[in-house]
Amino acid sequence: MSVTKYFISKAIKNALIDDYLQKELRRAGYAGVDFQRTPLGNRVIIYAERPGLVIGRQGATIRELAHILEMKFGLENPQIAVVPVQNPELNAKIMANRIAMALERGIHFRRAAFVALRQIMEAGARGAEIVIRGKLVSERARYEKFRAGVILKAGEPSMYAVDKAVTHVLLKPGVYGIKVKIFLPVNTVDDISIVRGEEVGNTQTQGDQKHE
Repeated sequence: MSVTKYFISKAIKNALIDDYLQKELRRAGYAGVDFQRTPLGNRVIIYAERPGLVIGRQGATIRELAHILEMKFGLENPQIAVVPVQNPELNAKIMANRIAMALERGIHFRRAAFVALRQIMEAGARGAEIVIRGKLVSERARYEKFRAGVILKAGEPSMYAVDKAVTHVLLKPGVYGIKVKIFLPVNTVDDISIVRGEEVGNTQTQGDQKHE
């Protein structure tokens, strides 16, 4: 196998594992997974809002996950570690799953979206956008967009300062798509601070006095 084919097959396998874990660990607040190759095998780091649900009673769930990753996905000797998410309301994947579970419980999509928006903004986000697609109010598919604050749409800051996630949920009318974008509370190149000339002069004067 060539190097290119090896990395492509590895990326596909990681994507399939991520999709599987998102479905199986939705109620645990699944937030993502990282893979690390070690001399003993493969280290799998799962990020979740509620690590206890991932581990299970006396480690039963995590052992079952390790068995599935080895037998179904071909991971050699998978060693699973679970890391809690510090700010789940600032994680797009967790919030998308929360909305999906709310829709499964029969909560109206507008209420679910507004509740999620409020939680995201109260957690300190600079902005958020939620898009829900499906047969929302009629037999014809449509979408509704909910937004608070500001959201970067283009440029380099939108790649590292905006967390994005997409999930789907099957309801009686059909499949609903949920897309969440969160503008994280981080500084970007657009955050320019202007220093007044007086302050600069005072700083230089103080520096000169110290040298004297």
